[in-house]
Amino acid sequence: MSDKDVLNSMGFDPARVEWALRATNNKGLQPAMDFILEHNDDPIPDATSGAAETSSAQPQSVPMDEDDDEETAALRAVYGSPGAADQDDSGVEARSIKCSECGKIFKNTALANFHAEKSGHDQFEESTEEIKPLTEEEKQQKLLELREKMNEKRAKKAAEDAKEAKANELIRRKAGKEASQIKEDLKNKQILKDLEAKRREKEDDKKALAAIKAQIEADKRQRAQKAAQEKALRDGAAPPTDAAGSSAPSAAPAPTSVPGREFKDTRLQIRLASGGQPLTTTLPSDSTLREVAEFVAGQTLTVDVDTVTFTQQFPRKQFSASDFSRSLRDLGLTPSAVLIAS
Repeated sequence: MSDKDVLNSMGFDPARVEWALRATNNKGLQPAMDFILEHNDDPIPDATSGAAETSSAQPQSVPMDEDDDEETAALRAVYGSPGAADQDDSGVEARSIKCSECGKIFKNTALANFHAEKSGHDQFEESTEEIKPLTEEEKQQKLLELREKMNEKRAKKAAEDAKEAKANELIRRKAGKEASQIKEDLKNKQILKDLEAKRREKEDDKKALAAIKAQIEADKRQRAQKAAQEKALRDGAAPPTDAAGSSAPSAAPAPTSVPGREFKDTRLQIRLASGGQPLTTTLPSDSTLREVAEFVAGQTLTVDVDTVTFTQQFPRKQFSASDFSRSLRDLGLTPSAVLIAS
C-alpha cells in the first residue's frame, strides 16, 4: 500500500494528502504526516499556480541551512525560502510573510497568495517571526483532534444517510401501498363487472326460456286446432271456431316478429352426431347459419361446410340448405339455442 493510500485510510483529506506528499517530495510517510499535522489549519494552495510560481521564481535546488530539518528543507525545495533573496538594511533575513489585516503568518508566498484569494486581503509584509515546528506531543494532539473531527464528520454523514434512507423507505412504502390499493380497486371493479355480466346472462336465459315456452304453447294450440279441423272435415261437421266465433285458421298466423329480435348476440351449443364434447360459441345475431357451419368445420375435421346439416330438437326443426343464408335472428335461434350437426 502506498503512502497516499495509508494517509487516505487514516481519514485525512485527500487534497491535503496530495499537498503534503508534494511538499515533502514524497520522502516518506512520517514527513508527510508531520506536514499535515503542522499545516492542518492552513489553506491548501493551488498545486498548478504554486508549482508554476515556484518554478519561475525559485531555483530547482535550494541548499539546506544548518538549522533546517527535513520538513523545512522539503518546503524550501518546493516553495523556496520566503525571504532568502530579500534582506532588510540591517541584514536580518525574513523568515515568513505576515498578513497586516488579520495578523496570520505564512511560510511562503504560495500560502500567502492563497490566503489573499480566499479572504480578499491584500496587505502583506515580511516578518522575521519563524513558524516553529510542532513538538511530538502537539503532533499527537493534532492527530487526535483530526481523528475526532473525522469521526464527527462520519457520524454526521451516517446520520444524514440514515435519515435519507428512512425517508426513501417511507416513500417506497407509500408507493407500494398506493399500488396495492389500485390493484385492489381494479380487482373489485372486475368482480362487479363479472357479477353484472352473470346477472345479464341470467336475465337473457329467463327471456329465452319464456320465449321457448310461448313457442311451445303456440305449437300446441296450432296442433290442437289442426287436429280439430281435420276431425270436423272427416265427420262432415263445420270447422270449429275460436272464442271470437270465427272459423279456426288452417295454420297459425306468422308472428309479426321473431322471438329474441332485441338480442344482439346468440349463444349456441352444437352437438355432433358422431359424439364427443359439445361445441359452444357466441355469435352476433345477424350471423348466418353458414357461419355456424364454418365454425363447426374449423373445430373438427369430421364436418364439411357444404354437406353438414343442422337439426333443432326443441322445438323439433330441420334446417335446409336454403336456411344457410338466413340470420340466426330470422331463424328464431336467439338468444340461445342447441343444434345437432350431422
